[in-house]
Amino acid sequence: MSEKIVQIAGREQLGAFAPEFAHFNDDVLFGENWNNQDIDVKTRSIITVVALMSQGITDSSLKYHIQNAKNHGVSQKEMAAIITHVAFYAGWPKAWAVFNLAKEVYCDVASSEGNAESGNVDKESYQKTIFFPVGEPNPYGEFFEGQSYLAPVSREQVSIFNVTFEPGCKNHWHIHHAKSGGGQLLICVGGRGFYQEWGKEPVEMTPGTVINIPAEVKHWHGAADDSWFSHLAIEVAGEETSTEWCEAVEE
Repeated sequence: MSEKIVQIAGREQLGAFAPEFAHFNDDVLFGENWNNQDIDVKTRSIITVVALMSQGITDSSLKYHIQNAKNHGVSQKEMAAIITHVAFYAGWPKAWAVFNLAKEVYCDVASSEGNAESGNVDKESYQKTIFFPVGEPNPYGEFFEGQSYLAPVSREQVSIFNVTFEPGCKNHWHIHHAKSGGGQLLICVGGRGFYQEWGKEPVEMTPGTVINIPAEVKHWHGAADDSWFSHLAIEVAGEETSTEWCEAVEE
């Protein structure tokens, strides 16, 4: 389940002047509607941007929703495609106005030679798009096809590492063995990548995606060919744990 949307802008700005409107805004529109799970938040964010753009609303409210869309996984490339598509139906001048807002929201990404979903971005530029450190070249690089990096996040209580993959980099098929317990938890924190279990279809990973990997399951994970990719790797405690590295992933 995604993180709950909480809004307080109505009460902060209109609580004393229009308390009923503030209630509808914070508790109904954002409290109930936005937290309805029939549509995922990323899709709901895109729909909202399209609706406001179609009406010609290009003030701070639209900028807020573009930022919200970015926070929920809409990449700069996707946002540009959304605005371009809607321009044919809603009007070209509206697209120009919305692009100016979108550039402000995505400036930390667009100001580099590309963005997290581009093979043209260097390590330093990509680092600006994620919260956790990229780290140094991965000491387990022999089990990866392409360049990867490793950065410790926590070594106490629970070991957590941020693993970053350059575009196209993938680790080999591998298995986390354990007599009991064990396995691994992955949380995507940047870019776009994939996770695949043996005999199943790959699962796309974008910021916020959580993957639970049981012990004894053969799998791999890595970056899309056109995107950097980072995930937190959390080892699940178990008895007699070990990792078996297998063959490289075929294209």
